[in-house]
Amino acid sequence: MTLQEIKQKIEAAVPESTAYVLDPMNDGQHLQAIVVSPTFEGMPVFKQQQAVMTAVKDIFHIVHALSLKTFTPSKWQEVKHQFPL
Repeated sequence: MTLQEIKQKIEAAVPESTAYVLDPMNDGQHLQAIVVSPTFEGMPVFKQQQAVMTAVKDIFHIVHALSLKTFTPSKWQEVKHQFPL
């Protein structure tokens, strides 16, 4: 499964989301995902991440690890400078 396919799975499962899926080690096994969605507003972080993980649970037969960060759009505006996208 490609990074683009993982991105599409996340964006299809999380309403109004923008997902960034990265492979910082270039090994296809240790991925990072950043997901921004207004539906995360008022939702605990663990629930935000649970929504994303539910969408991609079937990739773990090919991916060893997925580092996940979730943000509301307003929080993303505050922190996006910290992420090299």
